[in-house]
Amino acid sequence: MTRRPLARYALRAASLAAALGLWQLLTSLDIDLWLRFSQFPTVTDVARAFADRLSGADYWTDLTDSLTRILTGFALAAVLGVATGVLVARSRLAEDLLGPILEVIRPVPAIALVPVAILLFPSNEQGIVFITCTAAFFPVLVSTRHAVRALTPVWEEAVRTLGGGRLRVLGSVVLPGALPGIFGGLSVGIGVSWICVISAEMISGQYGVGYRTWQDYTVLNYPGVFVGMVTIGVLGWVTSTAVELLGRRLTRWLPRTSHLPGGRPRTPAPRVAAPVAVHAGDDTEQQSEAQHQGHDDTEQEARDEHLV
Repeated sequence: MTRRPLARYALRAASLAAALGLWQLLTSLDIDLWLRFSQFPTVTDVARAFADRLSGADYWTDLTDSLTRILTGFALAAVLGVATGVLVARSRLAEDLLGPILEVIRPVPAIALVPVAILLFPSNEQGIVFITCTAAFFPVLVSTRHAVRALTPVWEEAVRTLGGGRLRVLGSVVLPGALPGIFGGLSVGIGVSWICVISAEMISGQYGVGYRTWQDYTVLNYPGVFVGMVTIGVLGWVTSTAVELLGRRLTRWLPRTSHLPGGRPRTPAPRVAAPVAVHAGDDTEQQSEAQHQGHDDTEQEARDEHLV
């Protein structure tokens, strides 16, 4: 039997508590083997610093600014990445025109575009959103492109046979069929966006979690640095979970595979057709007719499945 949800949550909480307990033990005893845990703040020091930050207004201002930047840049990246990915995957002309440019820019780290953002945009706020959008754009683009190209052409042919045009194919076949791959890219993109927005805030920001974390480091406030790190981790986990839940919601029509404890997939039992009773004295033509009828049913099910 599989573990119940309550038991799984208890196991996760125990894992987190064990990690925090090990951190507290190593730092409170000033363990210095190869890693210098004596330089680390303890869990209690970080908790006290966290409580002090929560009581101030700067923490919530930083939180609001970082969330605004990440959501704006990620939303732009999602729209542009999906649209460009579909266009490049379905149009040879677009692939020839945009493909070389995108492949040259894609390996460049988004954080390396900070000087470009400073030169292009009149404010730091717009530059940070640009860097965040660029960071999430390419994972979404690549995932969308591969997902669209992996679609079976039978679905599109079925829609065109029924009289559907390009928009009908796009709305009924391409986007629904590519949704799992698209949300895979979105899940990766939101994580990369957090990495780049924090780095951009450290370099050219005025407010934000990354800016505050860097300021704490410059004044050697290490508990404050860990407060920023914990905040970034929690925000990244919440936003990534939200993207995954939205993806499951929009792709709930897909078949879900349940697993047994040993890692073996649970497959439904095959349906066995009822045997056809044939008397010894019956004509062999009845057997041939029954087999022909079963073959027709199989072909009809196959056609229906392709149309779906």
